[in-house]
Amino acid sequence: MEFAGNRSVITPEAVFIIGTYDENGVPNAMNAAWAMQSDMNEITIMLGKHKTTENFEKTGAFTVAFGTVDTMLISDYFGVETGKKVNKIEKAGCHVHKSQHVNAPIIEEYPLTLECKVKSWDAETGYVIGEIVASQADESILTDGKVDLGKLKPIIFDPSFNAYRVVGEIVGNAFKDGLKLK
Repeated sequence: MEFAGNRSVITPEAVFIIGTYDENGVPNAMNAAWAMQSDMNEITIMLGKHKTTENFEKTGAFTVAFGTVDTMLISDYFGVETGKKVNKIEKAGCHVHKSQHVNAPIIEEYPLTLECKVKSWDAETGYVIGEIVASQADESILTDGKVDLGKLKPIIFDPSFNAYRVVGEIVGNAFKDGLKLK
């Protein structure tokens, strides 16, 4: 049964918040879902032209925070407002500090943030590749020094219902459970 024509239902689409500074040091954030880990210390994101892309063209850096159940409201706001008209960080009441490793803001309301240098940017295709140079995680989301998705409660974008859903429950053991069929 055909259900949506050519509209894709590719999932999961994580909710990433891309943080940048403009040429005057004013922080900005945008919501992006089309991204993936493309190498061990690398993230690739597909973006149209935005204030964010203008910013990292100038600074060579950005941060990537993970949208969570607790940050859903501000994460959605970062996607429905434009940084060209409004200081979204200020309007959302967020707190930022400068990354120690790149020229980009860390938004303190988000418990997990990647600090990235622009490795490559193609304005025609919209692909930015970021080298992840450091990661910041709040103690509250760690178990035995590892990021615990059950504590982080990351959200994904559901394109079928234009909704956010939560990730977290463990349903199996990678590289182990399948061995039973070997």
